Amino acid sequence: MSKVTFSNPPSLPAPAGFYSQTALVEGPGRRLIIAGQIGVAPDGTVAADGPAQMRQALANLGAALAAHGMGPDKVVRVLVLLTDRALLGEWRQARTAFFGDHQPTSTLLVAAGLADPRFVVEVEAEAVD
Repeated sequence: MSKVTFSNPPSLPAPAGFYSQTALVEGPGRRLIIAGQIGVAPDGTVAADGPAQMRQALANLGAALAAHGMGPDKVVRVLVLLTDRALLGEWRQARTAFFGDHQPTSTLLVAAGLADPRFVVEVEAEAVD
């Protein structure tokens, strides 16, 4: 039977609601489920613009992975929410900078809005080890 451990690594901003930033599933192998990461730094500041929010969201994703001894190469699935289709090109650049040649499965949605009107991007992921 698999063991599930929910956590909020201190290297990430505190959750804005009643949820966990990560869920680590251990059994024969490990599966890490990471809540949607936004452009908020661990100190609570919101990045100034779309590209900066993308970089911060991906830095948060990297921190969540690192907190469990993983890196971007372990990600198998990404869900991205953008609030503006015009940010698509910038998202693709940020994604390539983060993942390099690694190509996890990916779904991208353009949403009318996120939990806070200042947020323009949210990135959710799953990783296996």
